[in-house]
Amino acid sequence: MINRMAEPLLGLPRPLKRLLALAVDASLCVLCVWLAFSLRFEQWVSLQGVQWLAVGAAVALALPVFVVSGFYRAIFRYAGGAALMALVRGCVLFGLGYALMFSVISVPNIPRTVGLITPVLLFMAVGSSRLMARYWLGGLYVSKLRRRAMPQVVIYGAGEAGRQLAAALAYSPDMVVRAFVDDAAHLQGNTLNGVRIQPLRWLKHNAQTLGISDVLLAMPSATHKRRSEILNDLLPLRLHVRTLPGMGDLAHGRVQIQDLHEVDIEDLLGRDPVAPVDDLLQRHVRGQVVLVTGAGGSIGSELCRQIAQQAPSTLLLVEVSEFALYAIHQELLALAPGLRVLPLLASVRDEQRMQEIMSTWRPDTVYHAAAYKHVPMVEHNPAEGVRNNAFGTLITARVAMACQVRRFVLVSTDKAVRPTNIMGASKRVAEMALQGLAQQKSGTRFSMVRFGNVLGSSGSVVPLFRKQIEAGGPITLTHADITRYFMTIPEAAQLVIQAGAMAQGGDVFVLDMGESVRIIDLARRLVELSGRTVRDAAMPNGDIAFDITGLRPGEKLYEELLIGDNPMPTLHPRVMKAHEDCPPWEEVARQFDMLDAALVRNDVPALKEVLKTMLPGYQPHIDVVDWVHLEHVRTPAMASLADRRRGREIAADTDWQIVEKGHVVA
Repeated sequence: MINRMAEPLLGLPRPLKRLLALAVDASLCVLCVWLAFSLRFEQWVSLQGVQWLAVGAAVALALPVFVVSGFYRAIFRYAGGAALMALVRGCVLFGLGYALMFSVISVPNIPRTVGLITPVLLFMAVGSSRLMARYWLGGLYVSKLRRRAMPQVVIYGAGEAGRQLAAALAYSPDMVVRAFVDDAAHLQGNTLNGVRIQPLRWLKHNAQTLGISDVLLAMPSATHKRRSEILNDLLPLRLHVRTLPGMGDLAHGRVQIQDLHEVDIEDLLGRDPVAPVDDLLQRHVRGQVVLVTGAGGSIGSELCRQIAQQAPSTLLLVEVSEFALYAIHQELLALAPGLRVLPLLASVRDEQRMQEIMSTWRPDTVYHAAAYKHVPMVEHNPAEGVRNNAFGTLITARVAMACQVRRFVLVSTDKAVRPTNIMGASKRVAEMALQGLAQQKSGTRFSMVRFGNVLGSSGSVVPLFRKQIEAGGPITLTHADITRYFMTIPEAAQLVIQAGAMAQGGDVFVLDMGESVRIIDLARRLVELSGRTVRDAAMPNGDIAFDITGLRPGEKLYEELLIGDNPMPTLHPRVMKAHEDCPPWEEVARQFDMLDAALVRNDVPALKEVLKTMLPGYQPHIDVVDWVHLEHVRTPAMASLADRRRGREIAADTDWQIVEKGHVVA
């Protein structure tokens, strides 16, 4: 309505606009003289007789002065500093002339104070008219209405990060800062950048009435435990909570709006990492040649970052994925410019290639992180999972022994404990391979580090949940009671390095993962902290529903870290040492031969039987869900054809081995 009224005025010719401004200013002169008389006599008066002389003098003096001062050259809706100076200059000239006429010289029956009050009132009246014109015609009113319609946010934390964030949001078209919230009592009640600092109870009482929709957590130096406490306090308010990264990420620049991101999952867990023991981090890395397999993966790449910061003489990156290898190599070149980093394309199943690499550079330590780890994916491709995880480990470890590598550290998983899936079983078999090789008393110290889920890894549930929440749901869960252990990738990588430094040979290290977490509780908190509600029986009109799909093949309700109950402490409070029984190496080697025979035939049932023989705690999924096997069952004719082809390949492979062996003997 107001904008429609402004449109005809903005469309008038410029001379007509100036004439209209002159008429408004003349009216203000009359109004101010009348107010001056009323103030002088302390009552409302009617102008009469000689008093109209004061009115005529005001109009006759003010308008020429205003014209000369440039009042009407400015465009009111864009009036700024220059227009303000013209206003001051014109009102001062008018005030001097008017006061001289009625206060110094004086006119009978006109109080001298009128000559002083009128210029002051006219300055206020004309100035207010210009501000109103700018506010209305200049779109300031519309801008204010738009700001009210924008998301109203509160910044939690009135420190330096909060101040910088408020400054970045001052001209943001996306949100408006309504208040700061801070726990410090001495700050509450003060203002920061013109914004009031309030206690948390204020937010709880006013969030709904003020239409506050978002809370921006600007406390980068707070511990994860403290952040978790704050998030628990904010959960009942059903506000969208976002946060700034930690101090390390903000150390080299000002806070920007794009730094805001969704709440870190480690903040929800409330678990602070333990500071690393520097001696353990550096002991077998600094100044040495270090090799990392699976260097482009989630854990492998973080291992490379941590190792690069400890200044090894050479860092060898072994990775089968070209893109992943390129990415981590480029990142490390920027992270540690002076470090010798060599990207090597290789599969850990290729014994000749691994022999070529290790014999060339003679690494002091090998961190073996190459593995297939996605449980359902490996369950549907079991032969490849066992080849990569079990035989890839065995091949790499035996090459390390032959090349006199001093330390070999396997990155293992909690799914290796009493496994119910091929992935976990293959990792336990890999552990047994190292335990068996350790019995041979070579110059290589084998060890393995076992831990649970890492946050942000490929296949992690948290990024999946965030995508499903953004899409409006539903959130898919396999079971309402499923639990998992969680740890951040940097902490896990640091602990792997430190555990490996304590190895004596054949050690099984277990990382302290804290308390296990119900996945459904984790998903519920992510929903509520996104400002949405969970749709369930208690709230049928909620925003996000849960879809329980049932456990996938090989999936467990809960994970364990120990096969036995005898963990021993180590030099690090988060690293325990377990004693795991292992048959003699001769028996392990025989069982690997049985596994190999099943793999050659791609006989998944036989493969599972061998794994059950090797792993007494293994409880496999009853059905075989290997995609190739399922396709053969679906089309028997294809299965027969595939069997004939596989027979020819096995025969050809056998003939090749005979020729090859004959060539070697010759």
